[in-house]
Amino acid sequence: MTPSPSSAAFFDLDRTLMSGSSGFFWARAAARAGMISRRRLALDAWENVKFRLRGSTDASTDRVMTRVGAMLEGRRARDFQRLGPQVLAGVLPRLYPQMLAIAWGHQDAGRPVYIVTAATQDTAEMIAKVLGFDGGLGTPLEEDAEGRYTGRLAGPFAYREGKPMVMRTLAAEKDIDLRESYAYSDSESDLPMLRAVGHPVAVNPDGPLAKVAREEGWDVLRFDRLGGRIAMLGGLAAAGLLGAAGTAARRKVVSK
Repeated sequence: MTPSPSSAAFFDLDRTLMSGSSGFFWARAAARAGMISRRRLALDAWENVKFRLRGSTDASTDRVMTRVGAMLEGRRARDFQRLGPQVLAGVLPRLYPQMLAIAWGHQDAGRPVYIVTAATQDTAEMIAKVLGFDGGLGTPLEEDAEGRYTGRLAGPFAYREGKPMVMRTLAAEKDIDLRESYAYSDSESDLPMLRAVGHPVAVNPDGPLAKVAREEGWDVLRFDRLGGRIAMLGGLAAAGLLGAAGTAARRKVVSK
């Protein structure tokens, strides 16, 4: 007898499982290791504040991928993997306990649980392993024979239509019935991911996703820890970083 397909639960990472962007913590760790400039870190801090306030956009995501590809080209994959503990130190305190309880509840009900994120495959797998999830689906980066990044992707970019692509590949491998499965995300850009399953859930949704969720009767969860005042202070802090970075850059120019 052929076993019947199982269901699963899929979770976006940024602003869904955690507040803010995991990418910022990679940038901060890379800056400490001298891989990117302080000015770049300051700009990423500001982008993180904007992301926490209003979510991602296609344009901002494309800019990030272009910049990351250029930064990684020729660098050893091992050096970036060694930044993992610093990244986790930033990510873990920002996880939503409510979302972890939901994810583990799915596991206890017999459903495997996966992170699905535009972040790298290494990031997806690392965080999934620490959380006790069943796996992570991210964006795979190409390496050459010497273990250095080429700056190109080794598979689909797990963003927008790329998310259901990697989910369907996994579903075929694991005999998962997506019609019986669950998906959780915060962003309109993840509508393809949410519509790929039978049980979509909007988490801290941005405006466009909230509208779709209302119209289609989807469940909505709201518990973003960023209140208005905290968000404003975060913006001011990031602006301060930008100002400091700009002042440092001007001093360099003057001193030359």
